Amino acid sequence: MAFGINRAELTRWKQAVSAGEIAFLTHYWIDKRYPEITTVTKVGCSDLPRLREWCRKHGLPARYIHNRQPFPHFDLMGPKQAEILRQEGLWEHLERFRML
Repeated sequence: MAFGINRAELTRWKQAVSAGEIAFLTHYWIDKRYPEITTVTKVGCSDLPRLREWCRKHGLPARYIHNRQPFPHFDLMGPKQAEILRQEGLWEHLERFRML
């Protein structure tokens, strides 16, 4: 279950993903499969080769891309999530979701 974002944020993410941009959407998340995880960042891009390259650049296995059209994305969770958000300079995500 996702929460902690508003419709405008989701709409902006969807527009950026549809335009072939690498787009980030962080939100709170609850899933009993991952009880220790409280947030997830969806890194989306409709340009699959570009998204695969982004994964490779960050040492992430592209095989875990969720190829769900029209919004393919990779889910970042846990320590790697905060690490990559820092690398990408997404401080607002880190502060807002208390990952600093």
